Amino acid sequence: MSASSNELGQPIGCALPDWRARPRPPRTTMAGRFCRVEPVAATRHAADLYDAFAADREGRIWTYLAYGPFAGRPEFDAWLACTCLGEDPLFHAIVDQPSGKALGVASYLRIEPAPGVIEVGHINYAPALQRTPAATEAMYLMLARVFDELGYRRYEWKCDTLNAPSRRAAIRFGFRFDGIFPQATIYKGRNRDTAWYSIIDRHWPALKAGYREWLAPANFDAAGRQRHSLAACLARHGAGAADGAC
Repeated sequence: MSASSNELGQPIGCALPDWRARPRPPRTTMAGRFCRVEPVAATRHAADLYDAFAADREGRIWTYLAYGPFAGRPEFDAWLACTCLGEDPLFHAIVDQPSGKALGVASYLRIEPAPGVIEVGHINYAPALQRTPAATEAMYLMLARVFDELGYRRYEWKCDTLNAPSRRAAIRFGFRFDGIFPQATIYKGRNRDTAWYSIIDRHWPALKAGYREWLAPANFDAAGRQRHSLAACLARHGAGAADGAC
């Protein structure tokens, strides 16, 4: 697509005559080879999540979230009931396929069906999930739902500018840096400058091909170690290449 001009000679955005509002994400499971991503249910996931998060004894995984760490199971359960069971944010538990244990969460939020924009956030991976194939596959499954199943135009990732691991993860997963919003919000009594990242629909085909190559059984040796990095797989399919403005 390319920009055009109106009858006054002013540049205007690309016409989208066939665009229609997209469906909201369903409360159904996304299943992969390494993990399942399923809507959070207190009775099914609370105990697993509490135990998995408790392995981070220093509470590092909570530093850049607006909540946590929690004093104990009652406080955790109260947070989960208050925060994780609604429609927006729509929290999902990331469940390890071999063990059946929930080891992390991620959510769809700021869901805007009319313009086709949705954000991924509230991502919290317990130590047992970090740096595993399931950790990457969960993000792929959520991406595939947004673009392939629901047909959204834009998928966003936002984080504290000081959260270096989150910023590295965004780039690794194929998001492009959009910019910084200074003094965007306040949480835990402190300022947050917010870094914005995004994937848009026309970038998805190349990213999808790279993810699928990385997730293929042939990319892992007998010990489960990757043969090629996700970055290398994405690059082979042209993900991240420059394109037009529209």
